[in-house]
Amino acid sequence: MKKFKLKSGDTVKVIAGDHKGSEGKVLQIIKDKDRVLVEGVNLVSKHTKPSAQNPQGGIVKKEASLHISNVMLVEDGAAVRVGYNVDGDTKTRVSKKTKK
Repeated sequence: MKKFKLKSGDTVKVIAGDHKGSEGKVLQIIKDKDRVLVEGVNLVSKHTKPSAQNPQGGIVKKEASLHISNVMLVEDGAAVRVGYNVDGDTKTRVSKKTKK
């Protein structure tokens, strides 16, 4: 199983693609496809039929996934690479730039 250095709830910045420079919160990580859903980034229009939950139907904007290699973790307003420090049984995620 692959290990990703991002978690749901992290703030990330898009570093490649059409939405380069956009920031948002990670909503979901799709591990088997190496993709992430980022809040407010990569919105697509989805045409929906009327249903019980949406009686009007129409066009709905929703987030589409981005490849995980196209996003970086944001710490103190800057995109940073992430590593791990292991002290005995504890493993903590740290920024490679600031070491915190």
